[in-house]
Amino acid sequence: MTANDNDHRGLLPAGLADLLPPDAAREARAIDIAIERFAAFGYERVKPPLVEFEESLLGGPGAALGPQTFRLMDPVSQRMMGVRPDMTVQVARIAVTRLKHEPRPLRLSYGGNVIRVRGSALKPERQFAQVGTELIGVDSAEADAEAVLLAVDALRSIGVADLTVDLNLPTLVAAVAAGLKLPAEPLRRMRRALDRKDEAAVAKALGDKSDKGDKKGADLFVGLLRAAGPADRGIARLTGLKLPAAGAAEAARLAEVVKLVHSADPDLPLTIDPVEYRGLEYQTGVSFSVFALKGRQELARGGRYSAGYPDDGVSEPATGFTVYMDAVLTASDAEPQRPRLYLPLGIAWSEAGPWQAKGYAVVRAVVAGAEVRAEAKRLNCSHALIDGDAVPL
Repeated sequence: MTANDNDHRGLLPAGLADLLPPDAAREARAIDIAIERFAAFGYERVKPPLVEFEESLLGGPGAALGPQTFRLMDPVSQRMMGVRPDMTVQVARIAVTRLKHEPRPLRLSYGGNVIRVRGSALKPERQFAQVGTELIGVDSAEADAEAVLLAVDALRSIGVADLTVDLNLPTLVAAVAAGLKLPAEPLRRMRRALDRKDEAAVAKALGDKSDKGDKKGADLFVGLLRAAGPADRGIARLTGLKLPAAGAAEAARLAEVVKLVHSADPDLPLTIDPVEYRGLEYQTGVSFSVFALKGRQELARGGRYSAGYPDDGVSEPATGFTVYMDAVLTASDAEPQRPRLYLPLGIAWSEAGPWQAKGYAVVRAVVAGAEVRAEAKRLNCSHALIDGDAVPL
């Protein structure tokens, strides 16, 4: 076997990567910090399996993830299984089955790896670690605000200081369209115009502007588009619109969530985009994304959804969020690495403890090496134990 043959063994499929030192340790620490912050607010950790039967994994809100799911045949049961592309749907399944008799609201947290069939232009990774929470069994603005504030708290604890939150109402456009009795084809045109943030196209999407009803509806959607931006200004514009009853109720809910978040964290920058819904297809109410101001990377996403299997009559209101650890590592500063102390051969095992208590990672010699300083440097140590002292190199 040649050296080139070995080099090829290091190649991985597109979107997959080895996480090497020190990043693997950074990610593990970040997950531990987040889980601990969740626990401090009463969230208990669950650990779903990596694969499960297709009908449970892709039922309810999981149906939207069908195209992103790797499938395989279970050789034991001869049933199709899916490799999880997201952990939220698994936690929801646990809540409405294994934990259905636990008191509500139910607070659960999780952390683990997911894999998807393909990445995107902005996020080419196909395997990445997720950590997050689900608040299940209650539908209130207080719960929505808790999800936002807990996501921000966890990210700050990990070390991402400058954050901004974008709040969405992915069901608002449909609610307004239903109130206006908008047919499917004009709604499709309207969706396309709103996705492009094209105000002129929004104004024309309903057809002949000479019809007063169409003109009024077009003006309403233009008003929704103009409400995007800083939360205070956007909420004022949104609540000032004469929305159909269902749309007005959603706008009022968003305004209440903004008020609660501002009250708890007055300095947290908030924006709203009431017409955005791409990537939020299974959300049923107030949703949000958390970004780092530096680089504008999406670090977390969450919002309200129906936990369980609505088609089978088994579902509960829920809200939660997922933190994307690969993005978090990019946005946070690396912690100073622990100093590494080389212990030459013959040093008793018991002598490692006192040095570790002082913050050193101890690297013990296990074979006779060269000169102590040279061997310590070769093993990437910052210090060597010489005459009983930790000597910097």
